[in-house]
Amino acid sequence: MTRYNVVVSDKVFPSVDIERELLAGIDAELVVASARYGIGVDNIDLDAARRAGIVVTNVPDYSVEEVATHALALILASVRKIARADDSIRHGAWGVDQFRPIARLSTLMVGLVGYGRIARRIAAPLEALGAEIVAHDPYLEQGPDRPPLLELDDLLARADIVSLHLPLTAQTRGLIGEAALARMKPGAILVNTSRGPLVDLAALADALRSGRLGAAGLDVFDTEPLDPARIEGVPNLIATPHMAYYSEQALEESQRKAVTQVIKVLTGVPPDYGVN
Repeated sequence: MTRYNVVVSDKVFPSVDIERELLAGIDAELVVASARYGIGVDNIDLDAARRAGIVVTNVPDYSVEEVATHALALILASVRKIARADDSIRHGAWGVDQFRPIARLSTLMVGLVGYGRIARRIAAPLEALGAEIVAHDPYLEQGPDRPPLLELDDLLARADIVSLHLPLTAQTRGLIGEAALARMKPGAILVNTSRGPLVDLAALADALRSGRLGAAGLDVFDTEPLDPARIEGVPNLIATPHMAYYSEQALEESQRKAVTQVIKVLTGVPPDYGVN
């Protein structure tokens, strides 16, 4: 018999050969089940795990580059109205008149809600392109290496583009709902590559249909897979199927880092990313 049984759940990887190879080093058998394998821990009862002596760990840094790149792509595509332009030319239209106005990026303010690894990765290229960066993060204090930190209501009222980069908690669920959307500047852009339930999709769809909000880019949704009927006919919305995390390199990195955390815990070594 092997010394340990390790369960990997809900995998999206072509294989789990990496995990099997690494776990063999501690005489552990890998069992593939259908449960949970990801960065977020919002669907784990952390208090119950703590009481039971179960260590919860994740890999919060494996796809920082990918998510930052995807968020940046959604921001730029929304500002430049790329999806609308592509659709129009495929339907025989031509010219820029139908897309006016389009603002110069260097005249816009980007508000980053949450200023962690991914938000910092986005800030640099946006600043290089001339955009003004502000942020909201209740866990940070103002410092020389940070953009101006604003209260959330102030950021929503001032930013031309709002990009979400924060975890899903009881406090952040539904953060961007009808009231928050009403505070945003007319014509503003909302981007979410973080957690789907941060945004009230129905309220966002209404804001886009009414023209009060200029555009939105969403990679995550409150319920996945998304029922396409929920966004049918919603203008100026770019939707992608929860793919911001993905690259071939990111998948391999996540596999190696995740199983390394398991090996550390099983062999009495503190994990690198302890959650509880």
